[in-house]
Amino acid sequence: MSTPSIEAHVRLDTHPTHPSAVTATLTGAQAHIPHLGLEAAGWHVAAENVLVLARIDHEEPYWAEQAARQLTKDGITVEITPRLREAIDEEWTWANYPMPWCSRAEIREVSDAAQKIYDDIRRGRLLIHAHAQDAHTTVAVGTYLDTGKSVYLHGENHMRQIANTFDSPAQALTAFEDMHSDTMRPGPAPMTDTERAATEARTSPGTPPTKPEPSSAGADTAPALVTAGAHEALFASFVEDHGEWENYRTWSDEASVANHESLTLRAEFDHEASGHDIAWAIASYQSPVGERTWHATATASTPTDMIKTLLDALDTDTAWTERTSAPLTERTLTTVTRPLTEFGWTQTINGHHINWPAPNGETGLRLDVSAAVGATSAGSGPAWTVWGGKSAEQPAWTIEFSRHTPAAVLQDLTYELALTHSARTTQAPNSQRHRYGAVRTTAPAAPSPPASGHPARSR
Repeated sequence: MSTPSIEAHVRLDTHPTHPSAVTATLTGAQAHIPHLGLEAAGWHVAAENVLVLARIDHEEPYWAEQAARQLTKDGITVEITPRLREAIDEEWTWANYPMPWCSRAEIREVSDAAQKIYDDIRRGRLLIHAHAQDAHTTVAVGTYLDTGKSVYLHGENHMRQIANTFDSPAQALTAFEDMHSDTMRPGPAPMTDTERAATEARTSPGTPPTKPEPSSAGADTAPALVTAGAHEALFASFVEDHGEWENYRTWSDEASVANHESLTLRAEFDHEASGHDIAWAIASYQSPVGERTWHATATASTPTDMIKTLLDALDTDTAWTERTSAPLTERTLTTVTRPLTEFGWTQTINGHHINWPAPNGETGLRLDVSAAVGATSAGSGPAWTVWGGKSAEQPAWTIEFSRHTPAAVLQDLTYELALTHSARTTQAPNSQRHRYGAVRTTAPAAPSPPASGHPARSR
C-alpha cells in the first residue's frame, strides 16, 4: 500500500542569524500535519508556519535530516536548501573533546542525552533545586516532577550528564550540600552562552544583522595596518604553509582551530571578533592530555605584522618543547627585553608594573611582576602585555601572555616592536636572528653598508 500524498510543503534552511540552528517554513492546505510532527520532534514555533530547531549540542543539521526523512516517508514534500545540505554533509568534531575514545555516533548520543536533560529543565519537567561550581564546570541537583526521581547533574551544555540518582529530594539535597556547601546556590544556574543563543534562535527566525560602518573618530580605533580579512588570510596561509599544523573545523563557522602535530599546541581564531575583542587564543599543553602550561591572546585590532610574528614564533621547536619554563628569572627578563634595550628603549616602574614604552609612545611592553612570579591572585592574570595605542592603560590593541610563556616566543614579539617602532630603524644593532626566531647578541663587527636595513629574518 502506497503512502498517501499530503498537500504540504516543508522548506528546511539554515537559521539566518544563529549558527547551526535550522528553520522550517511550511506551506500548503495541510501544513498543520507536518507542523504537529515537527513540534513533537522538538521544533519550536517562531512565527506563523515557521518553526525553529535550536539545540545546545549544535547537531541541528543532523536532526533536521532525520526529520526530513520521516516527513518524506509520511508523504510530505520536503525541500532542503543547498546551504543546509552543505551543513548536513559537513564532517566536524568537537575540539579537545573530553572523551576522545568515543566515535562520532557515540558523541552524538552523549550530546543528545544532554539535550534531553536541557529540554526537561526548560519545559519544567525537571525542577532544579540548587546548583554549585565544581572546579571548572557546573553541577546541580533536581527532581523529575512526573516520576519523583531526584538526580545529580554534572557538566554544562552538551556535556551535562546524570551522575547519580536518589530516592527523594531530601536525600539528594543533603548529599549535594555535603559535597558543595561552599559554592551551593539555590535554583538553576544562570544560562550559558550556548543556552542563551538557543533561546534567542527559538524566539524568531530573524534576519541577518547589518554590520555597522567602522567609526573614524577617536584615537582608540584600530590601526590602519589591520584591514578587513587580513587576520583570516594570515590564519589560512599559516595552516597552508606549515604542514605540521592542521585546521580543525568546529560546529560553528565563527571560529577556526589549528592544532600542531604534537597535539600540545593549538591556535584558535575567532572570525567574528572585532576591535578590542579577543580574536586569537594560543595555548600550549604538557602533553596531548596534560594541563595547559602557557597561553596567549590577541585582540582583533592587533597589527598584522605582530600577529604574523606570533604565528611564526609558534612554528619553532622552542614554542612546543619549552612547556615548563620558569615564571620569571633575571635571565628571562634579559632575554625578553634585550631587543628593546639594544634599540635604546628605557624602562619605567609604576607599582608592580614595569614598562618599556616605544620612543614614539605608540606602543610598548608591560610586565606585571605580581602575575609573573605568581604572587597572590594576580598570578592568574597576564604577565606580559604587548600593546599599542594611547598608553598601556588605554590600548587600542593588546597581545597578552601568561607567566610560563617561553622567553624566545616573547623575544620574537619584542624584536618586531623594536624594528618597527624605534627612532632608529635604518640599521639594526649588533644582533642577529637565528632560525628559531630568537635574537643572539654577537661581538661588534666591522661596519658594513646596510643592504637590507635589518638583520635577516626567518619568515
